[in-house]
Amino acid sequence: MVFSKEVFIDGTILLINKPLNWTSFQVVNKIRWLIKSKFNIKKIKVGHAGTLDPLAEGLLIICTGKMTKKISEFQNLEKEYSGTFYLGATTPSFDLETEINQTKSIDHLTDDIIFEKSQDFTGKIFQAPPIYSAIKHRGKKLYEFARKGEEIEIKKREVTIYDFLISDIQLPKVNFHIKCSKGTYIRSIANDFGEDLKCGAHLTKLVRNSIGKYKIEEAISIDDFEEKLNQKT
Repeated sequence: MVFSKEVFIDGTILLINKPLNWTSFQVVNKIRWLIKSKFNIKKIKVGHAGTLDPLAEGLLIICTGKMTKKISEFQNLEKEYSGTFYLGATTPSFDLETEINQTKSIDHLTDDIIFEKSQDFTGKIFQAPPIYSAIKHRGKKLYEFARKGEEIEIKKREVTIYDFLISDIQLPKVNFHIKCSKGTYIRSIANDFGEDLKCGAHLTKLVRNSIGKYKIEEAISIDDFEEKLNQKT
């Protein structure tokens, strides 16, 4: 694709490989700034089709111009992730954003127990979003309650797990692949998986590999996008 002012305004999608420690919002802002600066555009719509946590990496679909009207269509597509659970320890955020708050023995665990328990998480399941998330409750984001230490009841939501494959076990670390529906929190799966294994768990690595037909192999880094944008035609 040759990038031009007309391409971005008429609407296109960009497959970006989100780096670690960036918010999805920061990626959108960076892409918007690069486009506006390159083509001297005062205003252009840019949005993403599905948030990735700062501590997650991988595929982020960015929509520009008129294509932003189709964001909800991309959001509804199936997602595929790979990553790592750490068994025997929990955190309030269910990942590495917060410190470990509880540890338990994993001496009772075997590979067979872990494989068997993973099958309980396939199909339609109910999960509560992490308290450290941007979901709204009474007009405020959940993480605002969490940071103030306020306890609230979080309603569970139905999601679909199409595949949950354990790819490697090197206790306390367990590598996985998950294919799931819109709205699934992999952090919540980590926490719930740990509860079912009676040892606790949290997420230490997460990569989004695909959204529908769009694959991480097709994505480019923000630096590569900037370089391509500034190429002379």
